[in-house]
Amino acid sequence: MTSQPAPATAPPPAHVWAIDDLPALEFDPLLSRLLAEEPVARIRLPHGADRDAWLVTRYQDVKLVTSDPRFSREALAEQQVTGMTGHQVAAKVALNYADPPYHTKLRKIVNKAFTGRHMKRLRPLAVQSADRCLDAMEAQGPPADLMEHLHGPFPAAVVGDLLGVPPSERHRLASWNDLIMSFGPGPAASNAARAEVRAYIVDLLRERRGSTEEADLASVLAQAVDAEDISEDEAVSLATAILVSGVHAVRNNSANMVWTLLTEPHLMARLRAEPELVPQAVDELLRHIPHRNGVGLPRIATEDVEVGGVLIRKGEAVYASYLAANRDPEVFDAPDAVDFERAGTAHLSFGHGAHHCMGAMLARMESEVMLERLLSRFPALRLAAPPEETVWQSKVLIRGPRALIVTW
Repeated sequence: MTSQPAPATAPPPAHVWAIDDLPALEFDPLLSRLLAEEPVARIRLPHGADRDAWLVTRYQDVKLVTSDPRFSREALAEQQVTGMTGHQVAAKVALNYADPPYHTKLRKIVNKAFTGRHMKRLRPLAVQSADRCLDAMEAQGPPADLMEHLHGPFPAAVVGDLLGVPPSERHRLASWNDLIMSFGPGPAASNAARAEVRAYIVDLLRERRGSTEEADLASVLAQAVDAEDISEDEAVSLATAILVSGVHAVRNNSANMVWTLLTEPHLMARLRAEPELVPQAVDELLRHIPHRNGVGLPRIATEDVEVGGVLIRKGEAVYASYLAANRDPEVFDAPDAVDFERAGTAHLSFGHGAHHCMGAMLARMESEVMLERLLSRFPALRLAAPPEETVWQSKVLIRGPRALIVTW
């Protein structure tokens, strides 16, 4: 007997999710409510209001949707879905819109630049970059803006070392990324920034063509193009993805960590007394802090799939909230608390499944270096004004302070 499709039922009403700016690092109240009351829900985001999608928030459901091959990113490339922005953030010739086995092939090439050998090479360079940033801040004297002196230039320097961007060019990286990763300026500014990035990356890769050394990511990608393993468009897309996430996300995520420590003196005191806890602290802060607004890219169901007791139909879009999954009380005890002793189940801040972040090891290393150098060099570091006076970025995909003014 052939199986019959389940009878159609009317979907539940959609929750309108405006993605308004929230105070500081306040957790999104809609995510909290859906996690507790409706873990598989219909949502309507600011753009494409006539194309609702599903949102899953529980840890196990998020892992299912992000690892089950019946949920496709490739199918998303040709489908309109309610979304966070009116423009496309990621290029369609990219890992973000790929499924295995094509996705696996692309990752295998990029992973050559993220081996233990490369990370071992990059860490001392990162320490040197952090110290240069902090030297300049110390020379200026307090008060100082950590976004200007550390969280901005440091990730750009590390990604520059990874990708092979000359030091004289690295100041351009942050402004491009801010425009691409914002839903405030709109598609024109985002597309213009993306065009500038593309032109720059094309020139960078062409300079590396014919190279036989895998000294940096640009060389790795150029060799793959020479070997006809990937096209130039694919190489440019891969390099752009690493550049954008490696600079923009780490800049804001690390600033969020420092702001959390500065506003929770007992946590800062603990790390000063036990600096060996920094790696554990970074991991817990990654779990706890709601680093982004809203959700990332969805997936498309390629057949009918039941998730959390709810039938998701073939062709429907599904978003998965890593933020909510990281606060699932069925998985994490006291999920709203920061606990540097937390052990057991891994957080999902770097994603899950085929699209788990390739740069997770690099991002952890950068955050560890920043915290270690700050704690070591500025033992009296503190906010220069009350926390509520910190100004935060508006209409952005990745949350973070616009300025982080400190004294010591």
